[in-house]
Amino acid sequence: MTISIQVPVKGMSCAACGDRIGRGLSELEGVTASVNFALELCAISASTPEAERAALARIGELGYQTVEETHQFAIEGMSCAACAARLERVLAAQPGVVGAEVNFSLSQARVRGVQGAVTPASLRDAVQGAGFGAHFASGEDKARQLAEQAERERLEERGERRRLMVAALLTLPLVVGMASMAGWLPWHLPPLIEFLLATPVQFWVGARFYRGAWRALRAGAANMDVLVATGTSAAYGYSVWIWLKLGSAAMGHLYFEASAVVITLVSLGKWLEGRAKRSTRTAIVELMALRPQQARVWRGDQWQQCAIAEVLKGDRIQVLVGERIPVDGVILAGESELDEAVVTGESVPVLRQVGDKVLEGTINGSGLLEIEAHAVGEESNLGRIIALVEQAQMGKAPFQQLVDRISALFVPVVMIIALLTGLLWWQLGGGLEQALMAAVSVLVIACPCALGLATPAAVVTGTGVAARHGILIRDIETLQRAHGIRAVIFDKTGTLTLGRPTLEQWQGCEADMRLAAALQQGSEHPLAHAMLSAASGPLPQPESVQVHVGSGIEGRVEGHHLFIGNQSLMATAGLDPAQCVVPEAGVTRVWVARDGELAGWADLADPLRPESEAAVRALQGRHIAAWLVSGDARPAVDHAAARLGLDGAFAQVKPEGKVERVRELQAKSDGLVAMIGDGVNDAPALAAADVGIAMGSGAEVAMETASITLMRPDPRLVVDAIDISASTWRTIRQNLFWAFIFNTVGIPLAAFGLLSPALAGAAMALSSVTVLTNSLLLKRWRPRAAAWIRRT
Repeated sequence: MTISIQVPVKGMSCAACGDRIGRGLSELEGVTASVNFALELCAISASTPEAERAALARIGELGYQTVEETHQFAIEGMSCAACAARLERVLAAQPGVVGAEVNFSLSQARVRGVQGAVTPASLRDAVQGAGFGAHFASGEDKARQLAEQAERERLEERGERRRLMVAALLTLPLVVGMASMAGWLPWHLPPLIEFLLATPVQFWVGARFYRGAWRALRAGAANMDVLVATGTSAAYGYSVWIWLKLGSAAMGHLYFEASAVVITLVSLGKWLEGRAKRSTRTAIVELMALRPQQARVWRGDQWQQCAIAEVLKGDRIQVLVGERIPVDGVILAGESELDEAVVTGESVPVLRQVGDKVLEGTINGSGLLEIEAHAVGEESNLGRIIALVEQAQMGKAPFQQLVDRISALFVPVVMIIALLTGLLWWQLGGGLEQALMAAVSVLVIACPCALGLATPAAVVTGTGVAARHGILIRDIETLQRAHGIRAVIFDKTGTLTLGRPTLEQWQGCEADMRLAAALQQGSEHPLAHAMLSAASGPLPQPESVQVHVGSGIEGRVEGHHLFIGNQSLMATAGLDPAQCVVPEAGVTRVWVARDGELAGWADLADPLRPESEAAVRALQGRHIAAWLVSGDARPAVDHAAARLGLDGAFAQVKPEGKVERVRELQAKSDGLVAMIGDGVNDAPALAAADVGIAMGSGAEVAMETASITLMRPDPRLVVDAIDISASTWRTIRQNLFWAFIFNTVGIPLAAFGLLSPALAGAAMALSSVTVLTNSLLLKRWRPRAAAWIRRT
């Protein structure tokens, strides 16, 4: 069967490039190709998957690039971590796939692949070939997919509960029979009654294990279902054989109760595990629930109710009292107090007026609003939050790869151990019954589920609860590193200060103040906003503008050549303002030069945030050094550092200098270094730090560069981000400890005949439930930095 795909190719500069690619691909055996330079598309026909894989690799070898895209979808039918590990290998082996991750806890898969070569249809075929189901959705359909997944799981849970109740009712008399075998009761159940009670449990309640085992074996693998089905079938089959052989004399020598009790207890464990897994996923479900499905849009000459997918950027939207804001935008008319807790974690409603930004998902509390849509759907702030949380929850820690390899080998190794256990008991004279029960106990107690759930369950819960409190953690590597932070470097403006400076004093003539304000009209810098706010009347448009990052701005207004910025920029203009009056402590001085002469200066004050001192004290209480780096003059920086009790401060530092300061601290710190900032000029330092933390109120590039984003401008959240990282990592270590203990202690006990199959089944069920319950305890985590300050 010929495989035909169309792959976008980047890097072609002319038609000759297309010819080169076509010739290079056609040289491969079983491959024909043609390239359309205008469309930047390469059509490939391959005779086998191997030939397709070779063709995609050849494009890169020729010096061109294919385009990658990511597919995330729900998986149905996984029974344990071994299933997830096997499916991940299957997906990773598909032609065009760059990377694949399968999360057993979330029942989700994420695949990165070459656009055109990897499609939902090809991935669905691969998943179904491995014995599982795949459900795809994208964009606005994600909420519907989650709702459908929740409904499927609700129906499955109801069916499991019904089967579990029947299993318990049928197994209870058999447990009474076990008491008879132990000599605690003087009578036994007749073999026929035991058979009639155990058979529905074995083949109706236990059908899920047989189906799962068949799918796994058909795919050439083994999982938890194989262990349970093999162990219980051995006990059940042996009992039927003894009964048929001895008749009524078999009373007291049957093990129907062993198979029934194991299936009942394992089913109970899987039911509890399913409930716990659904609970760990609530963060994404709750975030999706914040997204309105309808919006009231001005179309033509009237307000119309539209699906949110039909709303476009620039649309005028009306939001009534009590409704959620359906898009990110700006208020055109009205004012209201908005409940932004769901997005920023801030519990106090915030007054928003005309010109203020509003965020999707927040609640309009007190007034009719009309807003202009600026970002819709996946592009909105809430859409990015959901994407970040999904990205973090799907990630895997480096050691998780080792855990996955152990899980993949676990079931075959356990089956070998069980076989050897049975043979040794039989050879050592233990008898067939004792050998069989010891082997069954080994099969039943061993399960890779707890190992596979140990990390993802904690990560999903930890990142979810962090997002709920306004802390967005980009990936699992950040979650792993953050608790090792031993030094933090704060930017000053907008991070430790309010970022809303006011003009305290202007030394110069009003005409020069007007020219300075005019030049800064397009600037986003808070100091520029302060000077603009102080200017009165209409302003002329600048003729040219050049930004000196970290120093100031230069340009021409009404024919005058202006420099506005710090002392470093004045030096560039050939001026030395050092002889002027020294500014007061805590004041930032901005110099204005016109046509080669010093025209004046503005003293600007940016008050410290009320939470800044609390944040510094909380960090130092955890033995984390706090530093300050700023492009402001030394007096203002030293004043802020002294007020806050910082461990050190760097002043008059340009963006590239901030990177150097980060590296200096990394060289002498005994732990990791974090950079906290909110501006464009902080982005290089955020990238250079071990952990970059961006304030959510800051520049887009800062949030894109950072590995942690704080959704409200509260520096105390830095402490809380470190705390949730430490709590999550502590939970992961505890989970792995218990998962290994259950298996490393339980298997030898079962092999030595110290555990009955019933106790082994109970221990196996308890292992997964213990790991999940321990992970769910993270839901009780609350930000503690503010409470720490109240106690001191």
